[in-house]
Amino acid sequence: MAVASLVFSMSEANAQQQYIYTEDGFTQGTIQSGRIARRTTVIAERYIPTIWVDPDGCEHWVMDDGIEGFMTPHVTRDGIPVCRRGNTCAVMNSDQLFATNQHSINSANRQRLLQFFQSAGATAYIIEGHTDSRASDEYNLALSDRRARAVAQVARQAGVRVAGVRGYGERVPKASNRTSRGKAANRRVEIQCIR
Repeated sequence: MAVASLVFSMSEANAQQQYIYTEDGFTQGTIQSGRIARRTTVIAERYIPTIWVDPDGCEHWVMDDGIEGFMTPHVTRDGIPVCRRGNTCAVMNSDQLFATNQHSINSANRQRLLQFFQSAGATAYIIEGHTDSRASDEYNLALSDRRARAVAQVARQAGVRVAGVRGYGERVPKASNRTSRGKAANRRVEIQCIR
């Protein structure tokens, strides 16, 4: 087995104590005549790198093993953050997608959403849920979050990347909550397309 190694310390007549990178991870051991003579495996976690897109559309490199992780902004050679254009590419009325006080999507609307996500062509999506002001703020936040997560689940089933899921409740109204028409406009799920 050919071994790429980095000499760390201690050398003998024909042997060197080295940290060795092999296909199965880092090893500390002794190399003799280009072969591993003795080795001790160093146990380490595997990190899977990914890119996270923040609400402003800026990318961050992320490595996380589930317990701890590392994140740094993705920047160009000039130090400028890499940000993508984001825009609201769909607004779905919650009254059409969901029954009153519910967060499950019926099969016809699931198909509509699947078709949308398969044809929209964005790099990633941010799903935002909104409600009117009829219930308490706490209830509305939870309901809007559950509804946004239901739409995000359909997006993932379509094989697209979901960069974020947010429930705003009644806090970001589109219209006045004083009229029934305004309340209906505020009950919505917005899909942000990041291109």
